[in-house]
Amino acid sequence: MILETIERENDIKKVAPEDWNLLAQEIREFLIRKISVTGGHLGSNLGSVELTMALHLSLTFPKDKIVWDVGHQSYTHKILTGRKAGFENLRKYGGMSGFPKRKESDCDCFDTGHSSTSISAGLGLVKARDLRGEDSTIVSVIGDGSLTGGMAYEALNNAAQMKGNFIIVLNDNNMSISENVGGVSKYLNNIRTADKYLDIKEGIYNSLMDTRIGVPIVKSIQRAKSSVKQLVIPGMFFEDMGITYLGPVDGHNINAMLKVFKEAKRCKTAVIVHVITQKGKGFAPAEKHPARFHGAEPFDVNTGLPLKQKTKSNYTDVFSTVMCKLGERYDNVVAITAAMPDGTGLKRFRNMYPERFFDVGIAEEHAVTFAAGLAAGGMKPVVAVYSSFLQRAYDQILHDVCIQNLPVVFAIDRAGLVGSDGETHQGIFDLSYLSSIPNMHIMAPKNKWELSDMLKFAVAFNGPIALRYPRGEAYDGLREYRDIIHLGKAEWIYREKDIALVAVGSMVKTALTVRESLLKKGHSCSIINARFVKPIDTEILDDAVRTHRYIVTLEENVASGGFGEKVRDYLDGIQANVRLLNINIPDEYVEHGNVDILRREVGIDAETIERRISELLG
Repeated sequence: MILETIERENDIKKVAPEDWNLLAQEIREFLIRKISVTGGHLGSNLGSVELTMALHLSLTFPKDKIVWDVGHQSYTHKILTGRKAGFENLRKYGGMSGFPKRKESDCDCFDTGHSSTSISAGLGLVKARDLRGEDSTIVSVIGDGSLTGGMAYEALNNAAQMKGNFIIVLNDNNMSISENVGGVSKYLNNIRTADKYLDIKEGIYNSLMDTRIGVPIVKSIQRAKSSVKQLVIPGMFFEDMGITYLGPVDGHNINAMLKVFKEAKRCKTAVIVHVITQKGKGFAPAEKHPARFHGAEPFDVNTGLPLKQKTKSNYTDVFSTVMCKLGERYDNVVAITAAMPDGTGLKRFRNMYPERFFDVGIAEEHAVTFAAGLAAGGMKPVVAVYSSFLQRAYDQILHDVCIQNLPVVFAIDRAGLVGSDGETHQGIFDLSYLSSIPNMHIMAPKNKWELSDMLKFAVAFNGPIALRYPRGEAYDGLREYRDIIHLGKAEWIYREKDIALVAVGSMVKTALTVRESLLKKGHSCSIINARFVKPIDTEILDDAVRTHRYIVTLEENVASGGFGEKVRDYLDGIQANVRLLNINIPDEYVEHGNVDILRREVGIDAETIERRISELLG
């Protein structure tokens, strides 16, 4: 096998050109085989195999550098830099990350995980190179989906003013996670179909170069090429900005890409190389269902079907069902997503109420301010977004929604530990960054029934409100505890004495297990479902202080700015005569791995909590 000869960076240059296509096939087979066991981002990696190979043939590592936007398409890069063995433990605790990591290899120059950042980071590396007098080549690889993010355009605007070589590879597969939407997608579609322009360019060039006077004429034409492009490809957005545009080029033709990369390296300014690829290429199920194989669970190689069949509904499913019911009940309810109708559960709402569904692309900042405008216009917008991605719109939440006290609902999926995607995707900061904002209200359900009730409450509420819920199977216990939701009111699950466990959202289920252990040891233990993180229920805390010696808060959020900190501030303020223990995630980033392992590592699993309470009791 040719792949076995790739043991470290730059080994690909020893592979004969006639074997490049065979190597690409072997890499695809390797990826399909490994990811079918571990899970991971399959579609994006299958689509970028030849692109990555061409870059590695054109560059020298680690001297030259690639910034991978988002980074979920970097698996082939990891293979070509000597990390094949790491795929045995891909995205497992202590194993290789599914994203670029500087601590993992000198060939990873920048950690990524969120979209639309690569051009900005690449510009910084370019300027650092020039200031240090180095001659490396810097490449930023960005997908057409990521190009819908506003930060990418801020960087492009800056790149147009820069002197010095900088290569931006636009990996265009018409997909982000779901199919791309909006004006950028339409613009790129027009370029993809502009064969006439490419034929004219190649024909004129070849004909003139065959003549004695061809060279000076070609140079004159090159000086005027922007005008020619304007006639044949309307807009020429990148050239208008002052950035050289090369392409489009077949992203599965290595020789063609090598030629265009050679030309790009000669440019003394920023240059965009437009590469057309197919997401999921080489694996029929991924080609047919690219969204399903964006982030795949372990699957059967022959059929592409998940090995573990879902038996129970998850929180996203519950949200999806209730949203459809609310859409039927209220004609002013609208739904917004940032390129994730499938992941956030809004696909059914889109199918039922297409005129009230808005996919704004990978543009969380725009999504929030767009929602604010809808709310100001009399609609009831529900913004469905992953916790880690909502971080990107903090200013818009504060400035455009909360200052005006507009009734926008934030349905925050993947809150808490999410597992295999690691530091960039853990939803462990939302309670902290949201609760610092005046006028914001925050809820967390203990089970699927309460998620339904809270979403209905949120839609009826007249102000900014966030509903955060975890990834995975929805807890269906405690159905009998279903009091009417009142703003800022918690509920007693078990009311005893001595120890009171005050749990937020997903931690209620954990509190039940902790209570059982404490009861076996002869300790009396109450459980309070906090329900609201902002405002907290001070009346129930006053009640608990009168009848308990120990208050224990439980949350799946970092310590700083979290629920436990708020409870501590309140109890200190009233000089409560109780001992307080805050159970939360330490103020640090949490790496990738199985969620159960991560919960144990950060100390929010039932066994660790019970041990810490026992230590508190002496």
